[in-house]
Amino acid sequence: MSAPDGSPVGSERSIGQLFASATTEMSALVHDEIALAKAQLKHDVKRGATSGGAFMAAGVVLVFSLPMLNFALAYGIRTWSGWNLAVCFLLSFAANVLLAGLLALIGVVFAKKAKKSKGPQKVASSMKETAGVLQNAKPHPRSELEGQVPDAKAIEAVARSSS
Repeated sequence: MSAPDGSPVGSERSIGQLFASATTEMSALVHDEIALAKAQLKHDVKRGATSGGAFMAAGVVLVFSLPMLNFALAYGIRTWSGWNLAVCFLLSFAANVLLAGLLALIGVVFAKKAKKSKGPQKVASSMKETAGVLQNAKPHPRSELEGQVPDAKAIEAVARSSS
């Protein structure tokens, strides 16, 4: 088993190796958060496309079905009820408008779901939180002998105190 920088786990690593490892892990974290934001944005775009498709379907149904459905429905109502033909045509038109309204309502529901989605905002707040933690991180206190290289016991004590 080895650490992200390739050194064996349990062996003593230098400050440079520890810093390189932390930098690599931080870079991977940022890349993963960006990938998460892209995935959530893609999901929101799909919802928006579904909404647009429902609106388009409502328009297509209304435009292409009106002539044929109006005639068929109006003559069917007249045959069934014996009412005036003009009243029958108004009833068939009302049925088409009702269908188009239902499809438009479906489009509105999907549009609201896409608008309410907080995917990218969640990722942005997570990234801000990560940046805040890093900004507030304080370095470990230095030993009394600042000019000298710390020995292995001092490095091990610092490593234990940080975990």
